[in-house]
Amino acid sequence: MSNKIIVAGIGPGSVDYISPAALKAIKSAKILVGGKRALTYFATDEQISFSITGDILSVIKFIKEQIQTNDIVVMASGDPGYYSILDVLKREFPINLIEVIPSISAMQLAFARLSLSWNNATLLSFHGRRPSDNELKFTEGKIIGMLTDGNYNSHTIPKILISNGWNVNSKLAICSRLSYEDEQIIKTTLKNALNIDVFKHCILIVRS
Repeated sequence: MSNKIIVAGIGPGSVDYISPAALKAIKSAKILVGGKRALTYFATDEQISFSITGDILSVIKFIKEQIQTNDIVVMASGDPGYYSILDVLKREFPINLIEVIPSISAMQLAFARLSLSWNNATLLSFHGRRPSDNELKFTEGKIIGMLTDGNYNSHTIPKILISNGWNVNSKLAICSRLSYEDEQIIKTTLKNALNIDVFKHCILIVRS
């Protein structure tokens, strides 16, 4: 089969952070798959589109049907190589059918907003999962960048970090709505984070 599944990163939110190559693939797609918000923004009347929902089996079924006759562009939030639908697609399709076009991830943008290099940072996800205590435990000079969700958020995660040896005064950056007009970067501490509004579905970066 010569047709491809092209996984195009759409960045953290704003179109400014989509790579030109990914944007070109999205605009030229005959078949476009993505979240409802992304489809509302990018899909045209000339394209056949399919929404990614919690029913991932229906998404896979649609792709398997359509790839028989066309390339398919699948839009992935952030960078496809970082906790995205790419992992699902690799389990269902041969790797030679998949092409990946990266864009900027929210994690990259968070570190950039703080003018902080992430050469030696530990990158973890609390999005629908919980990292191990060994990954979370404090060591001198450690930096952790974390994806969050509704349950693991800017109130619950600091408590978990403190229970794993982090000092209550460790620096914490709460990076919310990155790239959007209402973006917020709040610099606080693990202790003080518990006394401000809770932030969900954001990036947290903690430093000793």
